[in-house]
Amino acid sequence: MKINVNKMKPSERMKIPRQSSLEQQPDERNRNFTEVSFGVDEERALLEAARCLECQNPVCQEGCPVNIDIRSFVQLVYQKDYVGAVNKIRESNYLPAICGRVCPQEEQCELVCTLGKKHDPVAIGKLERFVADYELKHNLFSPPIIKEHRSEKIAIVGSGPAGLTCAAELAKLGYQVTIFEALHAVGGVLRYGIPEFRLPRTILDLEAERIKALGVKIETNFLVGRTATIDEFLEEWGFNAIFLGTGAGTPQFMGIPGESFNGVYSANEFLTRVNLMKAYKFPEYDTPIKVGKSVAVIGGGNTAMDAVRTSKRLGAEHAYLIYRRSRTEMPARAEEVHHAEEEGIEFMMLTNPTRILGDQNGSVCGIECQKMELGDPDESGRRKPVPSSEPKFVVEVQNVIEAVGQSPNPIIQSTTPGLKTGRKGVVVADDVQRTSREGIFAGGDLSRGGATVILAMRDGKIAANEIHLYLQKKKQ
Repeated sequence: MKINVNKMKPSERMKIPRQSSLEQQPDERNRNFTEVSFGVDEERALLEAARCLECQNPVCQEGCPVNIDIRSFVQLVYQKDYVGAVNKIRESNYLPAICGRVCPQEEQCELVCTLGKKHDPVAIGKLERFVADYELKHNLFSPPIIKEHRSEKIAIVGSGPAGLTCAAELAKLGYQVTIFEALHAVGGVLRYGIPEFRLPRTILDLEAERIKALGVKIETNFLVGRTATIDEFLEEWGFNAIFLGTGAGTPQFMGIPGESFNGVYSANEFLTRVNLMKAYKFPEYDTPIKVGKSVAVIGGGNTAMDAVRTSKRLGAEHAYLIYRRSRTEMPARAEEVHHAEEEGIEFMMLTNPTRILGDQNGSVCGIECQKMELGDPDESGRRKPVPSSEPKFVVEVQNVIEAVGQSPNPIIQSTTPGLKTGRKGVVVADDVQRTSREGIFAGGDLSRGGATVILAMRDGKIAANEIHLYLQKKKQ
C-alpha cells in the first residue's frame, strides 16, 4: 500500500525508514559487469525526500565539497519537480549522474544530516542519482543558457573529474575551453579506474556530451608535454590560462620480494586493461587478461575494492582482500565493502604480505603473509599495524594485485620550467588551486596525490572561479 506523504505530519515523516536501492542479486552480479544498483524508483524517492526536515540551517550543504543546495533540491523532489531538482544540483555540480553513483555521501553531506542524529540520515546520494536518471530516461536535458561569450581561451589538461568540472564551470561563464586528453576516450580515472558495475560507460559518455553541449572542445590522443608543452600552449597556441588535472596514474608497489613474477599487477594496470581496454569482453576486444583460480588484492581503499570485485567477475573462485589494518580503518566506502561481502569476497584483515612466491616457470603460486596487531595511531590518525607473534603463513594464489597507492605521471612537471612540485611529484597548488607559475592552475589527484572524485571536482570548481578572477583582473 502506497503512503500519501503529503498528508503526514513532520513527526510522522521522520519515522519513515530510509529507502534502499533496488539491486541485482549477489550471486548473479558477481558474474557480470552490469551495474549493481538500479537506484530507487519514484515511490521510494518521494518517501526519502519526505524524510528531509527542511532545516533552517542546512548543514548538509556545508558538508558537500561542491556546496550543492541540498535542501532545495530535495524539496523539489518532494514536489515531484525532478527536472527542477537536477538543474538545482547542476548549478553547483555539472556531473550529477556520476556523483549520484560514486560520491561518498556517507562521509560528507549525509554524515552531518540533522535527521541522522536520531535516525538514519536522508539518502541524499540516492536522490541525486534518481533525478539525474529521471532526466536521462525522459530525455529532458537542456543545456544552460550562456549569457556572455568571452574571447579568452583556456586549456584543460586531463579529462577526469577535476578537468571536466573546471571545463564546465568556465564554459558556463562564456570562455572558450578546450580539453586535452592523452587517452583515446574522455573520463580519466572515471573511465580507466572505476568498473562498469559501479559507473556504466553510457553514463560517463552522456555526461561528457553534455559538457560538449556547452561549447567545450575535446581533443583526445593528445599528450601534453610531448604533443605540445605547457609553454607552447601559452606562447604559441594563444591560451590565456591553463588548468592541470592529469590525475595520479603511476602505480606504487610495496617493494616486497617476488613482485617481478608473472601474474603480479598494479591495480592501475589491471583496472585499465579491464575498464578502458575491455579485457572482460575478450576475445571480442583484443585485450586478454589472465586471472587464476585464486587472486589476492592488497589494499583497503576503493581501488582495492574495485580490483577484487572485478577479479571475482573474471572467474576467480577465491578473491582475497588483504588489508593490514582492521575493517574499521578501511578507507573504502562502506557500501562497496558491503557489496563485496555479499558477492563472496574473502576478507583477510590485520594481514600484511611479506613475500610473493613463484613456481619454476616464474609465475605466481602463493603469497606469504604476517598477521598484524594495531598499535598507536600514526600520522594519518589511524592505529599503526605492527607484526603479531604468530608465525607467517602462505596463501595459494595465481595472481597478486597491488592497490597501495599511486602518484602523478611526471611528464608535465619535467617539461614545465618553474612549476613547483612536492612529495611523490604532486604539483604544488594553494587553496585556490594556483601553482607557482602565473596563469597555471592545478587540482585533483595531480595536486592531492590521490583522493575522491568529489574532491577532484571541488578543485576544478574552485580553479574555474579563480581563473575567471585572474582573467578579469588582467583586463583591468
